[in-house]
Amino acid sequence: MPKQIFVNLPVADLHKARSFYEAIGADNNPQFSDDTVACMVVSDTIYVMLLTHPRWTTFTSKPLVDAHAASEVMLCLSAEDRAAVDAMVEIASAHGGKADVNPVQDHGFMYGRSFEDVDGHIWEIMFMDMSQMPQG
Repeated sequence: MPKQIFVNLPVADLHKARSFYEAIGADNNPQFSDDTVACMVVSDTIYVMLLTHPRWTTFTSKPLVDAHAASEVMLCLSAEDRAAVDAMVEIASAHGGKADVNPVQDHGFMYGRSFEDVDGHIWEIMFMDMSQMPQG
């Protein structure tokens, strides 16, 4: 069985966050969702758990970070090609996210852009063509 990752993110407005993640292509798994958490399926091995602030505090005693004001984590997803990178960032921006919060990366063989979700969590979308990677 391949390893899976469950990214847990605190969210201020669960409905708004769930709508955002659905817009960028994630599907909600109602089996693991309720009025305090939404399990968003990104792929067969990647899940984003959106937790309301009260639910989040049941997992840790550390204070919440305002991700709009401070860095907490930067997550990166691969894309099929450059067009898919651009499309994901544009969709995120059109649904309440903020596009290109980090500099665009274009190294020829590797192309990436970033966005903030509605709660300020940073996602990078990256395409790499290993056949074009410089040798040496």
